[in-house]
Amino acid sequence: MQPQVTPPRPSPLKVSVVGAGLGGLTAALGLRRSGHSVQIFEASQIKTETAAGLGIQTNPLRVLRAFGFSKDNLECNANEGVTVFDAETGLGSAHPWSGHKNVHDLELRSVMCHRSDLHDELKRLAMGEGRGLPVQLHLDSKAVACEPESGTITLANGETIAADLVIAADGLHSTSRTSIVGYPVNPPLSGYTCFRFLLDASSLPDIADLAWLTDSGVPGPRAIFWKTKSLKLLFVYPVRNGALINVAAFFEDADQLESGKPGTATREEVLEIFRDAQPKFLRIMDLPLVGPIAKWPLRAVPVLPTWIRGRAALLGDAAHGTLPLLGQGAAMAIEDAGVLSALLPFGTKAEDIPARLEAYQELRKARGEFINIESIEQATVPQKRGFFSRCE
Repeated sequence: MQPQVTPPRPSPLKVSVVGAGLGGLTAALGLRRSGHSVQIFEASQIKTETAAGLGIQTNPLRVLRAFGFSKDNLECNANEGVTVFDAETGLGSAHPWSGHKNVHDLELRSVMCHRSDLHDELKRLAMGEGRGLPVQLHLDSKAVACEPESGTITLANGETIAADLVIAADGLHSTSRTSIVGYPVNPPLSGYTCFRFLLDASSLPDIADLAWLTDSGVPGPRAIFWKTKSLKLLFVYPVRNGALINVAAFFEDADQLESGKPGTATREEVLEIFRDAQPKFLRIMDLPLVGPIAKWPLRAVPVLPTWIRGRAALLGDAAHGTLPLLGQGAAMAIEDAGVLSALLPFGTKAEDIPARLEAYQELRKARGEFINIESIEQATVPQKRGFFSRCE
């Protein structure tokens, strides 16, 4: 009798994730849960997320729940729809999210949270106790080069890291993208700028003119539109159980090309640009600021010929960063991470990775590009503004 040959036991893939933002952490978490050995290399010395609000919709919540996430661990606010106001008349109407009609699981209904709270929870899930080997996070470890065919990255200190798979999740200004796409990509300025800031809501009940923030049949954001050809929009919603108010104020910025760099602004600058709104909307600036007013020149990644090469793949903003006018930027990064994790279960061989990345691109590229283009057209095509909130 021939002795039985025991097949070799599968081993985990070695994965290098470049960037510890929401997309990179979600990808690391998913691949950890699949049984792989994951390291994240983050350029900053202390990785923190922007002090701003974030919507988490049903589509990313499906992925996050599969990765052990519960929104109960965040101080979320319900997001059941949007109330749209005319900036000049002050009149508004509520639009419940039609997609919630078929979402009977409350855990999957959209919420609003503080961006850093979601980041902290993903980091806890990726690096703490749980299924698989904890993810290793290396701060002050900027990747300056990537060799997609061999799966190696080079850090600013000269160290070379070899892996079976490289995930470039290093954002809009990705350094790894050049090696994957084959040429440098500098996301152009859009001509639109956003003020982003947080306000202390504790004195909200004392300001009668701010009843529009709370008096509505649908909990969720307030969108204040100007009926002008150029984009002008205030997007306002509560986070941290209503303790803070998040404001994103979008406008066409003729001066953007002079610097194109993020900066800060004053209350007076915000009030001057949005001075033609109904006074009740401007009274929101009477609430105390929590931190500075960020002035954020908006850019978008042009449609790329590929997201993959060899053993490397782009993910999130590095692949499809866009204007935040559909609120789906983080959602798309989380979806990317979910698909990658599903395509790379434990037992995947290193030699199978290029083919699995082809499948990743086939499943994700068209969707990511659709969201990218449609988000841009929320600014550039006036007829499309608010279209998706009105869809049944």
